[in-house]
Amino acid sequence: MILDTNAISDYADGNQSVLLHLRSSRVHSIPAIVLGEYRFGLTVSHQRAERSRWLEMLEHEMEILDVTSATARHYAIVRRELRDRGRPIPENDVWIAALAREHGLALLSRDAHFDWVSGLVRIGW
Repeated sequence: MILDTNAISDYADGNQSVLLHLRSSRVHSIPAIVLGEYRFGLTVSHQRAERSRWLEMLEHEMEILDVTSATARHYAIVRRELRDRGRPIPENDVWIAALAREHGLALLSRDAHFDWVSGLVRIGW
């Protein structure tokens, strides 16, 4: 399972639904893009120090998915499919969707626009 930024945020907040989903999966991965989005949010957080330490711990516990040339191929296909359907999604989310399809993993996210990506299983809460 791949965690989207909102899943990381809710996990940090102790959201029980997110915790249940995490317990139901043996594989937990975080895209490097999600780390960047979350770290950006931390720059204005009142809990910056505490959450930064928590994120460091999480990075050691979960697999971090980097963007590779294979990811770029998936990105191009996902973006084209969405464009052809007239269903664009935020740029970072195209990269996250590409990583999910590349690795064949479900995506834990509240963002329903991921449902427009064929071959992607989104787990919401």
